Amino acid sequence: MSKTTFIGDIHGRTIWKDIVQKENDSDRFIFIGDYFDSLTIPGIEQIANFKNIIEFKKTSNKEVILLIGNHDHHYLVEESYSGYQPHLRWDIENILRENLTSLQVVYKFSDILCSHAGISPVWLDNHLPGWKRINMVEDINDLYRYRNKEFNFSHTGYDPYGDHPTQGPLWIRPRSLMASNKGDDGLKKHYIQVVGHTQQENIFKSFVYTQKKRGGKYYLIDTLETKGYLTYEKDKNLFTPKTLDATS
Repeated sequence: MSKTTFIGDIHGRTIWKDIVQKENDSDRFIFIGDYFDSLTIPGIEQIANFKNIIEFKKTSNKEVILLIGNHDHHYLVEESYSGYQPHLRWDIENILRENLTSLQVVYKFSDILCSHAGISPVWLDNHLPGWKRINMVEDINDLYRYRNKEFNFSHTGYDPYGDHPTQGPLWIRPRSLMASNKGDDGLKKHYIQVVGHTQQENIFKSFVYTQKKRGGKYYLIDTLETKGYLTYEKDKNLFTPKTLDATS
């Protein structure tokens, strides 16, 4: 495949349809998760939008990867975060459970590692002792299938915002993600991580920051509120920040 489009946190937004149309020459679309919970979009519309995304995955001739976010996860476990919709809890849980086989926590292609919030070696050590890079993606996804509570927020007195290296792929914040991957036991020298979860002002500022300050090893794409998304062209080994109104 030559071109991949990464789409950040959805939260009920239908803007993904415009991105898909604009980037119709892409071979692969990766949704970074958080399909639910919005302060402005009614829950019923969020559910309908998620069904449309599932239909796109099932009927498109593209490869469509759907990752799980914390705002999806909390409808599947006994935990709730900001934006939780108790009045629609069963409706959202049912639609998620019906489509769990279409969802995953982490996806990797080439040296690009995609998850909702990022992969911390500290979390891996705590939840998958003896983990190896060769099996890491499969092991993380299997762990979610069989013991998804391992992905809950770490209620251990740490930063309530989730800014700590012990947090998992649905919760860790960029600062802790980057700090946890320093050193010989980190993933930084092996992978580029593409993540959402922590809203950025816009895709261009986020892109410049990760390029200049982090050597292009992390891309923060929770930028749909400002119409931002990211593409990757394999033939050119080129990441490009874009919006629906302009490119780079």
